[in-house]
Amino acid sequence: MLRPAMSQILREGESYYAFVVAVARRAREIAEEAEAEGYPLVEKPVNLALNEFSSGKSKIRDLVKTKDAE
Repeated sequence: MLRPAMSQILREGESYYAFVVAVARRAREIAEEAEAEGYPLVEKPVNLALNEFSSGKSKIRDLVKTKDAE
């Protein structure tokens, strides 16, 4: 699988650190959802999270701000 370049995922003003934190948080959410619903994951949660960010389904700003507000 070809992975997109960081420049294709990160927008202006977003840092690598924020990206790593957002991917880790989303991966944890994916793993927790799969465990709660009782279905096995074919791919690792981190790969699924990276795919969501590269496709635009998840946004770094939304995930980091949402979690920080809690």
